[in-house]
Amino acid sequence: MLRATLTALTLAIATPMMAADAPPAMASYIESDLKGWINDPQIVAGITAQNAATSGLSQDEIITRDTAWRDEVGSASTPMIDSVLSTPLSAFLRDHVANSEGRITEVFVMDSRGLNVASSAVTSDYWQGDEAKFQKTYEIGANAMFVDEIELDESTQTYQGQASFAITDPASGQVIGAITVGLNAEAFF
Repeated sequence: MLRATLTALTLAIATPMMAADAPPAMASYIESDLKGWINDPQIVAGITAQNAATSGLSQDEIITRDTAWRDEVGSASTPMIDSVLSTPLSAFLRDHVANSEGRITEVFVMDSRGLNVASSAVTSDYWQGDEAKFQKTYEIGANAMFVDEIELDESTQTYQGQASFAITDPASGQVIGAITVGLNAEAFF
């Protein structure tokens, strides 16, 4: 019954949701929980450090890195993926997933190019810059938030909505990256 309700909800949504359009419990969670930690100093520091390292990459270099990441997904040898998942910031994100009582399925942080800075788990790709989660947050500016439609996520195998936010450096007021939090839709019904 719940899966049928979620499927009907997914089919009924024709456009991306804003927090106010999300199921009420999900919208409340976004406001009361997520907005309390998505601009944590660890996240800002991680993005700032990676921006310094990736700012000069060409589009071809970004595509090469994304292809290398995709090739590693599901492989025995994953040095690029491991370099992202083994950071203290990724551990911080995993802690938020673990402490969410099943509400959060995944979290990943992106730099100013849309490249993964940290992630709670393996993402299907390294470059998010060509996706709405990045384009409708980072490219919009400070305080931008985008809640995508609820759908079956291949990487987590759950019905989820992704809430994405622009991340702003509190010292400069400039948008430096973005964060996406996968929310288990079943936990909010």
